[in-house]
Parts: sequence; C-alpha cells; structure tokens
Amino acid sequence: MENNTEVTKFILTGLTDDPDLQIPLFILFLLIYLSTVLGNLGMIGLILLDSHLHTPMYFFLSHLSLVDLGYSSAVTPMVMAGLLSRDKIISHNACGAQFFFFVGFITTESFLLASMAYDRYAAVSKPLHYTTTMTKNTWTGLIIGSYVCGFLNSSIHTGNIFRLSFCKSNVVDDFFCDAPPVLALSCSDTYVSEMVIFFVVGFNVLFSVVIISISYLFIFITILRMRSSDACQKAFSTCASHLTAVSIFYGTVIFMYLQPNTSHSMGADKMASVFYTMVIPMLNPLVYSLRNKEVKGAFLKALGKAKFSIAFTF
Repeated sequence: MENNTEVTKFILTGLTDDPDLQIPLFILFLLIYLSTVLGNLGMIGLILLDSHLHTPMYFFLSHLSLVDLGYSSAVTPMVMAGLLSRDKIISHNACGAQFFFFVGFITTESFLLASMAYDRYAAVSKPLHYTTTMTKNTWTGLIIGSYVCGFLNSSIHTGNIFRLSFCKSNVVDDFFCDAPPVLALSCSDTYVSEMVIFFVVGFNVLFSVVIISISYLFIFITILRMRSSDACQKAFSTCASHLTAVSIFYGTVIFMYLQPNTSHSMGADKMASVFYTMVIPMLNPLVYSLRNKEVKGAFLKALGKAKFSIAFTF
C-alpha cells in the first residue's frame, strides 16, 4: 500500500461523552493546568532569581520544570478547548505536531532525570570532587544532550507513525494524539511501526533506568559507609525528591508503552494518560519544593521581598 494519508482530520473521542461532566472536567483540568503553569514557572523563576540556587542540581531542576510545562501545554489546553466547544476535531498536521512536541518533551524529561541521578551520585559519592566533576561544560552538555536525544526520538516516532495510511476510520479513541490509538486507525501494516516504538522506547527507558540504577547503587554504597547519622539523613533527603519523581514517571511510561499494542485497554490507557500528561507536571514542583529546604527557603525569601515591596508601595 502506498504511504499516503487519505484521512485529513481526526476526531478525538475525549474522556467522556456525558454532557453533565464536560464543565466539571473543564474546571478540574483548568485548576490542574493553572497549578502546573504557576508551579513550574515559579520554580524556574526562583532558581533564576536566587543566587544560592545557581548550582547544577537546580539548573537541571529548572529545565525539568520547563519540560513539564512543555508537554503539559502540548495536550491540556486542547483538551480543555474540546470540553468547552465539544468540537474535538484535529487536523492530521496538528495531530502530528501535538504528538511531536509531546514525545519530544517527555523523552527529554527521561534523559534529564538520568542526568540528575548522575549529578546526585557526584554530589553524594564524590563530594570533594563535585566542582571538578560537574563543571559548567558537563552539566550544560548533559542538558543540551537531553533535548537533542528527546527531539531526535520524537522525530523518529512522528515519521514512523504519520507516514502510514489512515483510511479505516478517523476516530481516535483518546483525548489527544498518542501512539497506540493513532496506530489503531491505520490501514497499513503497523507491525514494523509497533516494533520501532517498542525497541526505541525500550532502549531509551532502559538506558535511563540503567544510568539511574547505577548512580543510586553507588549512592547507597556510599551512604552505608557513612558513620554519621546526620550525613546519612542529609544524603537521603538530597535524593528523596528525585527518587519520587523517577518512580512516578517511569512507572507510568512503562505501563503505557512497554506492552504489545493488542494488550492495551483504552480505558486504562486514558486514565494513565491523564496522570502523566496533566498530573505529573503539576506534582513535580510540589515534590521538589515540599522536600527541599533550599527551595522552601528561596520561596519564603521571595515572598518576604514581595510583601515588603507591596507594603512600601502603599
């Protein structure tokens, strides 16, 4: 079959057809998205403004916030617009663009989390050599490399899926253009495309998980050798936020993508998709701010300055 696209528009089924749930879901997603925007922009602003946070760890965190905001924004506003207008039609090109940016940002997050694990290893296991290990060139290279790998991966998947012919149906059984429901509409043979997704996503996840696992193996070995309970507690608190973010992120990605297409349950996939497209980007700033004394200190300091400015104005 020729690789042409006969379907020019897709219809997204959304989360529900119940008209009574449209407005409540819109309000819920609006609150989640506002929290995501404020939380991630607030985190980026704090890190940029507070000189005490100008360290590799927090520069990684600022880019994690930027990526969270990116892939949430690729999906959530369109979902909310569909709930208000009940018009869930998306063009073939817009569907491809949404998929490209979503996959690009979410893959970048995967590599950023691996880079952050290496940073934590350098800070905990080799504290005396930390400044020579994590130089500006090193952490800048890791951040740039994460974006390059993320959007290279996105280009592969976008070309792999949207080169197919779509002539069976144009109804995407999801609330955004994700790989499994779009592949289900193709009248081409999707076996090669499914294998490409499985192996490329599998490699990316395996590579990142191996880096994270090795980093934390050395961290735990270092912690076990520590004689001071205060030092152990400090090391654990340094890594707790990152481990929480890693567990939430990779648990959902593995559930979504590392299973055969025939094993997918669209209902379960939709719930998982809501979690990692909308909830995780909102949770990450909370995870890092609530468990991090330096971030809380920077926030209180900024809040104090804001109150002083307001009081001085009036």
